[in-house]
Order: sequence, then C-alpha cells, then structure tokens
Amino acid sequence: MTKIIAEAGVNHNGSIDMAFELVDIAIAARADFVKFQTFKAERLVSDNARLAGYQKKTVKNADSQLEMLKKLELSYRDFKVLADYCLANGIEFLSSAFDRESLKFLVEETGIKCLKIASGEITNGPLLLEHAQTGRDIILSTGMCTISEIQEALGVIAFGYMNRAGRPSDMHSFADSFDSSNGQTLLKEKVCLLHCTTEYPAPLDEVNLRAMTHLEDVFGLAIGYSDHTQGITVPIAAAARGAVYVEKHFTISRDLEGPDHFASLEPNELKAMVSAIREVDEALGSAEKGPTKSEQANLEAARKSIIAARDIIAGQVIQQEDLSIIRPGSGVSPMLYWQFIGQISKHTYRAGDFVVEQ
Repeated sequence: MTKIIAEAGVNHNGSIDMAFELVDIAIAARADFVKFQTFKAERLVSDNARLAGYQKKTVKNADSQLEMLKKLELSYRDFKVLADYCLANGIEFLSSAFDRESLKFLVEETGIKCLKIASGEITNGPLLLEHAQTGRDIILSTGMCTISEIQEALGVIAFGYMNRAGRPSDMHSFADSFDSSNGQTLLKEKVCLLHCTTEYPAPLDEVNLRAMTHLEDVFGLAIGYSDHTQGITVPIAAAARGAVYVEKHFTISRDLEGPDHFASLEPNELKAMVSAIREVDEALGSAEKGPTKSEQANLEAARKSIIAARDIIAGQVIQQEDLSIIRPGSGVSPMLYWQFIGQISKHTYRAGDFVVEQ
C-alpha cells in the first residue's frame, strides 16, 4: 500500500496556529504522514544566498533566502508540540532536518521514527552520515541528482548504518560500504529513494516517471515519488507505477504568500488525491492472472459454446454449416470447433442444441 506524505513544509508561514491547521487538513484527508521542515535559518543559508527563481515570483518583502527563511521558522518547542499532537491524533509526524542540531532535536525529542532527507542535502555528506548513524529508516529525495551522486550518498548512508559512531578513514570507506553485502542489506532494509523533479511547479515533460523504474533497477531499493507538479494526476500515476511513498505539498490556500503555496494542493484536492491513490492501491491487487471470483460468475454469460445451426442426424458427417458459435458458454468450448468438422455425428441434434461430440 502506498504511504502518502502530506508535505506541509513551510506553508505554515511561521505560524504555529497555521501549522496545527495543516495537521488537521492532513488528518481529514487521511494521509499517512504530515511533514514539516526543521531548521535554523542561520545554519541553513548564508547572508548572500539568493532567492531561487520561483521564490522571487512568490515571496514579497525578502531579498535573500536568509530573510525569507527567518520568517518561516518554527521553534523546536513548536515542533515538539506538533509531534505530540500528531501522535494523539493518529497521523505520523515527519520533518526534514537541514542542520545537525535540528536532526539531533528531532531524533531525541519528537520520537520521530523515520527521517526524510531533502534533495538539496544529498551532497551534504556530513549530514547524510549523521542521519544514518541515528539508525532510523531514511527516505531520500533525489531531485537534481545523477546516478553517481545517488550512489555516493548511499555509500555514506551505508557507512553510517554500519559504523554508528565511527568516521571514515578516507573516501574509499563509503564506496567499500556501498559494495559490501552488509551495506547492501542495510540499504535495502532501511532506505527508500524518492524520484523527484526539483522545480516549482515541475513541468510535465521533465517529470520522467519512468526514472522510478530505472532507480529500482540500478539500486534495488524501495522507490517512491516526491511531486512538485500542479494537480493530482502525476502522484496518482506514480502510485500506479508502484511508488512506496508519494509526497505532495499542500496548503490552506494557494493565495497565501510564501515560496511553496502556489505549487501546493488545497484541502479538497489533497483529499481527492489520497482517495484516488487508495483506489489505485486496491486496483493494483495481485500479480497473478486468472479468473477472479466475480469473473467466474460471468463466464457462462460472456463466453460461447458450439451449437447445432440446423438439425443434425446421427451418422451424418458434420459440416461447417451444421455448427454455430453463440452464447451461453455452458456447452463445449469453441476452441474444439475444428475437431468436430468432418466427424461422424454420434448423436441427433435439433437446431439450437448444444453439440457434445467427443
């Protein structure tokens, strides 16, 4: 069954009240997780980090990422309260840590069971290592990545799982960990890769959902999808392609100011997406092919049998013109039609009788 991550991100606009409202929206939509982003702006960006192109279009009163992100922070205490609220209300709390201190807080104070690493952190080797050394399961987004970059990141993670307190002697330690049987076993047990296109909104012709299959073929890990397209079509398609996780941004309203609102789902859309993915999960069913229980009841009505097209006298040679193939399918299968042609009839049939020659 596909696990659905309702990505609140920073769509709370720095307001704990809005954050609670977002959790309630995710609960009402029946998502499996509600996800935030935990960071201290000064540890995440420098003074001269410029706004991304899409941020310039949607963020007012901020000339840099630092200025923007300061307005989007929640305190550690806020996240602890949110995590407790999620636990009490039957939805799993998830948040991406963007610095060491935030990761430490999430692991030690919120009871978080799984760690989500954002695409932008996949080359942040020290933070990847610290994530893995917690021993928690990891969901790793791969937006903007090459296959070699993903493999390097997985090498760091494998090393971290295998060496919970150690540090690498050199860069070969990561490659060796990735190539080891123990490292591969741990990655398969604990890591899910999310295919992702890091653009807001992501153009449909750059989504490349088939890359999910490629990632699975190359790494043999669980595969999911983090979506930044507009609407709900693509995440539903990702579920149909076997995504273990589907992540999607949502908001209270796309009219709100902020970097991610305009590319997010509104509450009713989130509900529709979750509902559709649940239907897809049910429809995926079994890989075995055979008549289902409901189909078995329709076999007789839908299939055909060999019928006498006209009277046939016992002892005459059955000709093609003597036979007809019509419903119902409760008689002899038409696949045996050619066996009857030219055979001496053992029985007398009236037109419309089932032909039962053997």
